[in-house]
Formats: sequence, C-alpha cells, structure tokens
Amino acid sequence: MNPMDKNPEQNPQPAPDLWGQAAPAAAAVSTAAAQAPGWERSVLERLAFDTLKEQRAARRWKIFFRLAWLIAFIALVIYLFSSESASSASSTEHTAVVELKGEIASGADASAEYVIAALRTAFEDDGAKAVVLLINSPGGSPVQAGMINDEIVRLKALHKKPMYAVVEESCASAAYYIAAAADSIYVDKASIVGSIGVLMDGFGFTGTMEKLGVERRLLTAGSNKGMLDPFSPMNDKQKAYAQQMLGQIHQQFIAVVRQGRGERLKETEDTFSGLFWTGQEAVKLGLADGLGSLDQVARDVVGAEDVVDYTRRENVAERFAKKFGASVGAGAVSTMRSMMPSLR
Repeated sequence: MNPMDKNPEQNPQPAPDLWGQAAPAAAAVSTAAAQAPGWERSVLERLAFDTLKEQRAARRWKIFFRLAWLIAFIALVIYLFSSESASSASSTEHTAVVELKGEIASGADASAEYVIAALRTAFEDDGAKAVVLLINSPGGSPVQAGMINDEIVRLKALHKKPMYAVVEESCASAAYYIAAAADSIYVDKASIVGSIGVLMDGFGFTGTMEKLGVERRLLTAGSNKGMLDPFSPMNDKQKAYAQQMLGQIHQQFIAVVRQGRGERLKETEDTFSGLFWTGQEAVKLGLADGLGSLDQVARDVVGAEDVVDYTRRENVAERFAKKFGASVGAGAVSTMRSMMPSLR
C-alpha cells in the first residue's frame, strides 16, 4: 500500500483548472442569481422609475408651452390696446403727423375712416401746435378723397390750427385732391405732383369672343343694366353717359383745387389735363408752396421739432377679422371697385 493513500490530509489534491471547472461554476452561480426570487421586482422598479422620469419631462414641456402661449396672448392684448391710441401724444408742444400712404380706397390704410380718425385726434390734442399730412400716394377713390378733404376744412375752422401737407415720392390725383385742403404744400424737388383728372378703365372682349365662337348670355332688367360689362359692346349713348359722369367728377376736383390753392395757382391749359410734374416744377406752377421734408417743416415752419405720429393703423385682430369675414365677398367687391371712377 502506498503511504500516501493512508493520510489524504497530508496529500492535498491539486487546484482546479481556472479555464476548466471554475468558469462553469461562475456561470451556474449567475444563472442561479438570475433565477433567484425577487429579480422581477428589481426590473419592475427600474421600469417604473423610467416611466416617472418621462412623465416629469412631459409635464415640464406642457407647462413651458402653456406659459409661452400665455405670454404671447398677453403681448397681443397689449399691442391691440396700444395700437388703438395715438402714438405717445406729448403734453408739450409738438408737430402732429398723420401718414397718407398707398392707394386711397375704402378698407385700405389710406381710407377716409382711418385718416379722418387720426386727423381728429391730432387736431384735438392741445399739445399739437400744427398738423402735418405726410403724403406718398398715387391716388385712388374720389369719394374717399372728398370725404377727407371736407373733414380737413372742417377741423381747421373748428380748432383754428394750421395743417400742412408734406409730399414724399408722389402726390397725384386723389392724393392731391386731399392735399389741396392744406394751408401749404411742401414737396421734394423730384416728387411727382398733379395728375388732376379722372379715369375709368376696363377691357372689352367682344371681338375675341366672336373669334373664339363664345356666346355671351347676359340677362338684365333695364336697358343699361349691363353697361360697362367687358363682354358686351358699349353703344354711343352709354359711352356719352359715362363721359358726362367723369366730367362732373373732374369739375368737382377742379373746384376743390381752385378753392384750396386760390391765387397761388398759376393755371395753364395743362393744369387740369391730367399731366403731372416734378416737385420743382409744381412750385413754379403754384401747385406747391416750397421744397421741404417733414423734419424741416416741423422745425422751420411749425416751430416744434418734436414730431408725434397719430397715424391710425389697422391692428392684427382687425386685419384677421376682415380677411376671414370678407373672403366670401372679396371677388364681388373687387369687381365693383374696378368699375368705379378713379383719380389716379
């Protein structure tokens, strides 16, 4: 018998191989740990924590967007209220300015509604030493121009306050109709001034329809109801009637200019022909009184360098409401407006 077999404690076994028996043992322990009771709970807790984090982030973004909408709404309300009033009217003496820019038409920025409202506010302000109408317009509706002209004459007499017109690029037709009510008109030497005339424009497609073989079916009650229809021929009687109407409006225009300019106007055969001139030539013809800008007139003529803008502008809410409410009838209104006489 081998002595070594009698005392096994004195003959220890060699260490197990790390790459043999040790690795399977570790894997067995890990599998047992994974299969131990309670591992499902740890997974669920982890999922719950992740869900809570996502909910907190969603709530934060929701609060952020609500605050952003609230700030935007408050800013809009402040803007709407501030736009209703005149621009920072000063209690000290200043020159009040009202802009007349773009086409003169109902619903436009240069409509009688907006311009008259601004002029009234400017004339009623005790701090306004004088009112300046800053003009840059090619003309437009004789009706709107006549309403503004009449109101200027009334406000000047009521408040005993002077009003001056200052022309930027152009003051033609209906714009000059309005400017004629001013005490004095100041222009730039290159401004376009005049065009004292009336026009009614349109198109006739009768010849084109005949060539294309298109038949116009227009039913009317009244022999002249289809007058000025572009797809129907115009007879001599209707043409003479339209010309008479234009002539009457033209005479109204001429009378306003003569009344406003008085003896300063140097009439020639072209004065009321519809021609227009540069500002430099307009001064020579008596259509304007001198050269000058807004700041120059405020400083040298009015004697109040501080300029305050009283222009009435359409705010965002009004513009949206008009676009939304008038979209259905926009086509009909545009057609009727194209048939109206125009001073441009």
